[in-house]
Amino acid sequence: MKTLISNATLVDGTGADRRPADVLLDGAVIAAIVDAGTLTAGETGADRVIDATGLVLSPGFIDMHAHSDLQLLVNKEHYAKLSQGVTTELLGQDGLSYAPVDDATLAGVREKIAGWNDNPADFAFNWRTVGEYLDRLDQLEDGGRIATNAAYLVPQGTVRAMVMGFAEGDPTSEQQQKMQDVIRTAMEDGAVGMSSGLTYTPGMYAQTEELAGLCRTVGELGGLYAPHHRSYGKGALDAYAEMIGLSRDTGCALHLSHATMNFAENKGRAGELLDLIDSALDQGVDITLDTYPYLPGATTLSAILPSWASSGGTDATLARLADPETRARIRESVEIYGSDGCHGVVAEWDTLEISGVQNPALAGYVGKTIRDIASATGREPFDVFASILTEDRLGTGILQHVGHEENVQAIMKHRSHTGGSDGLLVGAKPHPRAWGTFPRYLGHYSRDLGLLSLEEMVHHLSGRPAARLKLHNRGLVREGYAADVVLFDPETIRDTATFENPRQAASGIQYVFVNGTAAIDGGNPTGARAGRALRRSSDGLTREGSSTP
Repeated sequence: MKTLISNATLVDGTGADRRPADVLLDGAVIAAIVDAGTLTAGETGADRVIDATGLVLSPGFIDMHAHSDLQLLVNKEHYAKLSQGVTTELLGQDGLSYAPVDDATLAGVREKIAGWNDNPADFAFNWRTVGEYLDRLDQLEDGGRIATNAAYLVPQGTVRAMVMGFAEGDPTSEQQQKMQDVIRTAMEDGAVGMSSGLTYTPGMYAQTEELAGLCRTVGELGGLYAPHHRSYGKGALDAYAEMIGLSRDTGCALHLSHATMNFAENKGRAGELLDLIDSALDQGVDITLDTYPYLPGATTLSAILPSWASSGGTDATLARLADPETRARIRESVEIYGSDGCHGVVAEWDTLEISGVQNPALAGYVGKTIRDIASATGREPFDVFASILTEDRLGTGILQHVGHEENVQAIMKHRSHTGGSDGLLVGAKPHPRAWGTFPRYLGHYSRDLGLLSLEEMVHHLSGRPAARLKLHNRGLVREGYAADVVLFDPETIRDTATFENPRQAASGIQYVFVNGTAAIDGGNPTGARAGRALRRSSDGLTREGSSTP
């Protein structure tokens, strides 16, 4: 099908000034870009003409930190992302996902990240390798495709669990080599790099030397390393410095996941982080980062536990919570010394809000903080924390209210910044960033606050992340490129998702095309699914199709 978009205001993703243009989509490709008012349906053979007067035509947005690994397969319409103009997502984040796995590792991972992705009992996890997972994205069980394009990071914590189990400890030389071999195979299957979750078990058990060996393998293959590093709270700058040092020493490109400076001790300190990054960039270290445009974070309640208490998986953790002596040690770590799982910061119970549960009996706690529940039930906050973890088998999702607006704005303006929602799509009351990240950037921060021009902000959300992922012919509105494009009203685009009512589609987005197929048409979802798995190729570029060019 040919679609002619006439009289649009073109913002092409490069950062260049906007200009009026006609754009012709021919199937999955952008076939022509000319001055506005030049093309007609008759001469182009267009099947459809969209008058885009008053609308901006931009590349589809690239979510550099997505947790849609399972939801793309389960809730296939994927309206949360399409409705905000996202056409490509980077999966496999925070060191924990569903490939590569063996049977035992898959069972452990499913429980561990149920709070991120849910854990449907009747879903067929009928893949084990990264290649098989990407194949599943390309053809769902109903014969259709996924709603957005998706690239994948091999998750370091999952790989560690495959080789060493979920317990702490350093790898032997044989285990280290095995992990590097698994990562090499995963990247040959199409992964674009590696992620880590260094405040989540078992990823957090990896020492710098272990990570360096893995990064060398990733770097040799031209991939990127995307760490959720060891702390966003106490010692955050040291944690960032460790990751930058890894990149410098191994030659592996670095992409800092949800690069924030949170908790009270980091208020107003974003400049120190940016100085650290700028110094490294000036020395030739290859660094980019992503952020979400909100103050609270989102994670699992079990992440607040100290790492030693989570060693060995769900059953081992629950056994420790049930043992009075061990439970007292956990409480001491969480409330007195600061758990490494909570970024070295003492848990502030009034900042931890329940966003979703697996156990229906706990549904009444959603939207309440641990402190709220303790006050209402006459219990100590730690006892509430421990009982919820136990009754929900560690599957509880939370919002963590620990951010600072001045830090968010400073980091957002940086020359290496890209956008990532870090959006969790499950739970009764998920973080609104899952539905609102990209329109919030364009509406609130660009138009309303003037933090970046529209052209700059679109570049942050499309062209720059496309370059980081080495996407072949994607991320810009350019002839011959994939027809992943968005049409939105620059005067009305905004996020409507709130913490009270998070599942709300953006306003102002009129059309979203994924590979030339309209997924949003006139502001309404079409149900069309035209996404592709995007795989690292042997030439280093990321493209649809097999892992070889």
